[in-house]
Amino acid sequence: MKWIKVLGALALVLVVLGVIGWTFRLQILLRAPGIVMRITDPIGPPRDITWSPGPERAESPPERRPPNIVLVLADDLGFNDVTLHGGAADGSVPTPHIDSIARDGVRFENGYAGNAVCAPSRAMILTGRYSTRFGFEFTPTPKGMALLAPMFHAGRDPLRRADVDREAARNMPSFGEMGMSSDEITIAEALRSRGYRTLHVGKWHLGRTEGFRPRDQGFDESLLMYSGKYLPDDHPEVVNSKQDFDPIDAFLWPNLRFGVSFNDGEAFEPDAYLTDYFTEQSVAAIAANRNRPFFLYLAHWAPHTPLQALRADYEALAHIQDHTLRVYAAMIRSLDRSVERILAALEENGLSENTLVVFTSDNGGAGYIGLPDINRPYRGWKLTLFEGGTHVPFFARWPARIPADARFAAPVSHMDLFTTFAAAADAPLPDDRPIDGVDLLPHVRGETPADPHPVLFWTEGFYRSVLAHGWKLQVSQRPDKEWLFDLRNDPTEQRNVAGAQPERLAALRALLEAHAAEQAPPAWPSIIQMPVSIDKTLAEPQHPDDEYIYWPN
Repeated sequence: MKWIKVLGALALVLVVLGVIGWTFRLQILLRAPGIVMRITDPIGPPRDITWSPGPERAESPPERRPPNIVLVLADDLGFNDVTLHGGAADGSVPTPHIDSIARDGVRFENGYAGNAVCAPSRAMILTGRYSTRFGFEFTPTPKGMALLAPMFHAGRDPLRRADVDREAARNMPSFGEMGMSSDEITIAEALRSRGYRTLHVGKWHLGRTEGFRPRDQGFDESLLMYSGKYLPDDHPEVVNSKQDFDPIDAFLWPNLRFGVSFNDGEAFEPDAYLTDYFTEQSVAAIAANRNRPFFLYLAHWAPHTPLQALRADYEALAHIQDHTLRVYAAMIRSLDRSVERILAALEENGLSENTLVVFTSDNGGAGYIGLPDINRPYRGWKLTLFEGGTHVPFFARWPARIPADARFAAPVSHMDLFTTFAAAADAPLPDDRPIDGVDLLPHVRGETPADPHPVLFWTEGFYRSVLAHGWKLQVSQRPDKEWLFDLRNDPTEQRNVAGAQPERLAALRALLEAHAAEQAPPAWPSIIQMPVSIDKTLAEPQHPDDEYIYWPN
């Protein structure tokens, strides 16, 4: 009888533990060491790094050397996040230094990201080519994260579910092996062939294993974001904002860590808030290379999730009542401070006049952070091919060559940076492959009257888009739908005229098919399909009549 009671008690304990485990199964899975991101290597304490110094004296003054080139790339910055376009928190968070790049140079009023998601855009920036030409079509995603995504999405949108292809996931490469082919010629390689010192700071997302890393792709030195926290969660100088409605956020907090690595060395903690740390190191790199031409690719993580602000920036925005918006706006503030310090470093080293500086974002702002105005006035978000996903801040200054306060209205693309930078440095373009980018400088200066791009394309598996002569078509297989917009008269994509324009629809479909026929097969498969509302953030209740797309990663 006694043993029966003991066994009964054990069974009850097991049942209770089972119920608890099932209830909290996702939290347990996410917090198991390395199960999602598999970033389990130790991260050491902060340490000093030294950028390799150039010559103590320059062979010629800066104005007689090839121009220095600085690309500052934000991550998930919304079109409306800079005050030149309106500004975060109803314009109450000024970005004067980001805006100054446009005021001292050119504002590309219709600047487009290469894609509506980060990694393909970055591949296109660095190669000047549609990333689908070399199979970089889908965003590299850790396998564990992909497999758990539908579980977390369940219940977030009761009308539409996220799906994962488990068979494809089993056979796909590891996260670090999903990279940009070393057969591609990057702008770093093109500029290095002309004697430039090539420097990378920040995010990469184009592969982590040998052959894919920045120093394998033309960069002499690389300070790499190892994981993705801006500060440790419990740091006294950090303010966190967690979005409990967002499955992506649920992955990031328990799995990301605070770390960087230098020139493929061991990981260590930065000694400052990540945006400020990347800025400080970029300033040091500029000083070290002041006497020779250099290319600095500063790829900020900000304002990508996890949303973490420096406390001083957060406290400076006490007028913002919404906590998430205040944290996000504080991150924008730090990003503008970064641009301020970069521009000041160029000035202090006598390099400002003959340096080409470009500021842009890898794609539009994300709807999954729950802030409705970040891409205003455009519809859509990151992951969608509506203007909110691809129409991004895009500014350039080069006092020696670009007139101040210029505006350029024709569509331009991230791909154009490769060709523009190469032309500025007098570096030859590869002649063994198509280069899709265009040198923008003659267009900006009025020397070439034609538009740079009569046609632009975006491809995300079964979800594709084409912009031709002001008409934009999006086609999707899930849902099976077409959207046709006359952007010249409807720039915010309010009126779908697909049913009223059959001939134009057919012509644009033909352009899409012809473009698809020239692209390479994807280097790895899409394994997730996630619904994304076009007009609502993820924090808002979904309705059966809401328009949506499915994003194939």
